[in-house]
Amino acid sequence: MIIPELPEYLTQLGGADYKGMIIALFTITAMISRPFSGKLADRVGRVPVMIFGAVVCFVCSLFYPLLTSIAGFFLLRLIHGFSTGFTPTGTTAYLADIIPADRRGEAMGLLGTAGAVGMAGGPALGGLLANQFGLPVMFYSSSALALVAVIILWQTQETLKTKESFTWSAIRVNKKDIFEPLVLAPCLVMVLSAFAYGCVYTVIPDFGQHLGIRNKGLLFTYLTVASLGVRLLAGKASDRHGRIPVLRISTLVIVMAMLIIGTATMKLQLILGVTLYGLGQGSTSPTLLAWATDLSGEYSKGRGIASLYIFMELGIGLGAFLSGWVYGNNSSHFLFAFFLSGLLALIAVIYLLTKFRISKSEI
Repeated sequence: MIIPELPEYLTQLGGADYKGMIIALFTITAMISRPFSGKLADRVGRVPVMIFGAVVCFVCSLFYPLLTSIAGFFLLRLIHGFSTGFTPTGTTAYLADIIPADRRGEAMGLLGTAGAVGMAGGPALGGLLANQFGLPVMFYSSSALALVAVIILWQTQETLKTKESFTWSAIRVNKKDIFEPLVLAPCLVMVLSAFAYGCVYTVIPDFGQHLGIRNKGLLFTYLTVASLGVRLLAGKASDRHGRIPVLRISTLVIVMAMLIIGTATMKLQLILGVTLYGLGQGSTSPTLLAWATDLSGEYSKGRGIASLYIFMELGIGLGAFLSGWVYGNNSSHFLFAFFLSGLLALIAVIYLLTKFRISKSEI
């Protein structure tokens, strides 16, 4: 709901030159919190980890209209990152507990579809609320929805078979808690492909406005509807044909999308590129989640999933920061920001083509 409006909101606060920090700061804390959320999910439980992330989302959205300085805004973006650092880790591990391995891709596709429903309706609703009633109403509405999520999670049954009571030692991480080496390959593909995500969510609002699209949230709706339509199909395809073949196609689609967006001179071309990116991103995400879960050990699912999310946040954060810097509020630089994203996604394609042979054993 709030992402499409944040660049303009930051501009109103006097921080137009720092738009790249909107996503970057959020992903910094999300990335830092992953080792903690992964360890807690494996020891304390999946549900408490999910609840903590949802509570953070509820509190931060509540405070955006109240902290109206640039420093206050950036502080909230940092804290808000804990929501993404915790909830998806617990959710994905929870799902892995209850779904058979041979349907894992389909299940991750369903999870992504559920998220995409929110991501499709959220930006359009947020833009509508902001335009009709003002930004505070949009922020408070976002907070209210997060509270509903907390209430639902509070009634969810835990799936971790052997769990411990929370102690402060449970959040003390060591080297082995930071990264699961078994999931290195999907992590590399994730960081290279997620760069485009950070670029899109940082630069697209201004690009849309530059081409005359008033409700910037609609662009994200096109993106997420496309992602919504393909996630379940991609998940099923990866269960049947393997993770690698699906990823080869999906990352190539991301490359094509970045080229189309970067060269857009009309609304229709930008919409086409954003929609194509939604197809690529919607296929890549659940397949990588399923692949990382396949490779993780039975008692280290939380750590394996957290490791993948760390690289996702790293890619998104770098994409947001560097694309914001390359763009620099200069409309002639849109091309360079998206071409850089396309180049990194192309490296992922080459890695998948050269590192792995075509075989059903790739899953």
